[in-house]
Amino acid sequence: MKNAPVVSVIIPVHNQEKYIGRCIRSALSQKYPESNFEIIIVDDASTDRTRYALELFESDIRVLRNEVQKGLPGSLNVGIKAAKGRFVVRIDADDYVHSEYLNILTLHLLMNPHMDAAACDYYLVDDAEQHLRQVHCLKEPIGCGIMFRIEHLIELGLYDDGMKVHEDKDLMIRFIEKYEVHRVALPLYRYRKHGDNMTNDSDSLDTYLEMLEAKHGKERVEAYLKANA
Repeated sequence: MKNAPVVSVIIPVHNQEKYIGRCIRSALSQKYPESNFEIIIVDDASTDRTRYALELFESDIRVLRNEVQKGLPGSLNVGIKAAKGRFVVRIDADDYVHSEYLNILTLHLLMNPHMDAAACDYYLVDDAEQHLRQVHCLKEPIGCGIMFRIEHLIELGLYDDGMKVHEDKDLMIRFIEKYEVHRVALPLYRYRKHGDNMTNDSDSLDTYLEMLEAKHGKERVEAYLKANA
């Protein structure tokens, strides 16, 4: 009987045929033993050629498909609920990671039982994968590059399905009430900036920021943003 993986890598994807192959190849090229991790792709009702791109990797990944689009947080929850690992880490479909990404983050959690989550620094890269700058993960946090103990996410109720944008901020506001994220000062994640990034939609950002403030209180949200800016 095959042992359960230590780490579950969750990759949500919606219409990312251009980037998803690069993302998966980076996940499969880890120096961490392949028997110790699983890759779960959650295809959020893609309508482009994402499905065909995933078929190229079908022997090495698990693909879950949403017949109706759930959005990013809903897709992340689908992946987490299907995860078999003790630890969960996310990679967005248009990003990619260093070959030591899983090895180093996992080692931090395995050897430090007091650590609730481990986050790595990241390189901001352009569409040509040129490094623009290295970013401190706690000063400018993103939703990726953080390895969690799965029981903590379950206890918190996972992501808020209704928070289509700022889902990472909502989760972290709840997470840091009880737990702590520890920094790994190595740029193991590659965060790609391009014209289709969700963070370019200022109207959605503003709308969901208002929702975030309504949920947690404006002062609490402002305090979180100030501490992570």
